[in-house]
Amino acid sequence: MTKTTTNLLLMLITILAGTYFYITCCSECGASPLEEPPKEVAAPIAPEATSYPFALNDGSFSYSTNDNYNFTISSSDILMPLASSLETGIDTLKSFFQANPEKVVNITGYYTSEETNNSAYPNLGIARANAVKNHFVSKGISSASINTYGKLMDEMVPENNIYLGPITYALGEKTENAAEELSALYEKIKADPLVLYFNTAEASINLNSEQRQKVADISRYLDKVEAATVNVIGHTDNTGQAATNMNLGLDRANFAKNYLTQNGISESKINTSSKGQAEPIADNSTEEGRAKNRRTVVTLN
Repeated sequence: MTKTTTNLLLMLITILAGTYFYITCCSECGASPLEEPPKEVAAPIAPEATSYPFALNDGSFSYSTNDNYNFTISSSDILMPLASSLETGIDTLKSFFQANPEKVVNITGYYTSEETNNSAYPNLGIARANAVKNHFVSKGISSASINTYGKLMDEMVPENNIYLGPITYALGEKTENAAEELSALYEKIKADPLVLYFNTAEASINLNSEQRQKVADISRYLDKVEAATVNVIGHTDNTGQAATNMNLGLDRANFAKNYLTQNGISESKINTSSKGQAEPIADNSTEEGRAKNRRTVVTLN
C-alpha cells in the first residue's frame, strides 16, 4: 500500500468518524427546542349536593318521596313551601298512627361540625328534628308518637347554602317501660331545674351544653305528657324598688318564655310568674351574690 493510498484511507476514516459523531451528538445542537403545547388545567369538580328522601317502611307502612324538609346552613327553620308529595306523606302517616297508636316515629336531624348552633338544643340536628316534629303536630300527629334525635353528618354537601332533606325517619314501637322512663325524667327535671342568669340591665340568654340538654329534656317531657306544663319564674337582686323588681322578674320570665316558644315549645304549655327580689339564694351585698339572684327558674309543674 502506497503512502498516498494510506493517506486517502485515513482521510476517509476521519470523515466517516466525524459524520457519525455529528449525527449522534450534535445534530440538534443548533436546532430550536420544540415547545410543548400548554397543558389544560382541569377545573376543580364541585362535590355533588347530598339529598335525603322522606322515606318510611316497617312492613306495615311504606311511603317514599325524594322531597323532604330543607334547611339553610346553621338554621333549624324549615324552608317553605313544602312539596305536595311531602304533604301527602305526612297525611298518610297521620292515618297510619290513628290506626296504630302503639307505633312511634323516630326523627333524626343531621348537622355538620361546620355549622353554628343558635338553637336552645344540644345540637342543630335535634333542633331540626324538633322543627319537623312540630310540623307533624300541626298536621294532627300526636307529639307522644314522636321521638327526636340529632346526628353529626359531615358528609352532607349543601346546594346554594341549603341542605336538602337532612332528616331521616324510622318507625318503631312504644317501649313497655315508657311510663317509668317519663317518671324518672320528671324527677330529674324537678331536682335540677333549668336556671337562666341575666345581667343587671339586660335580658339575654346564653346557654351552656348542660342547659341545652335540660331544654331538650323539658321539651321531651312536655311532648309525651299531654297535661304537663312548665313554670317559668323570674327572680331579681335587690337593686332598685321591690315593685320595679317584681315587674323586672316577670319581664325576664316572659322573655324566657318567648325564647322557649321560638325553640319549639308550645306557648300554651308555659306559665310565667315573678318573685322579684323576695327569694334570694345568695348574699345581695356582693356582686357575686346579686348575679346569682338575677335568675329565671324553668321547671315542670
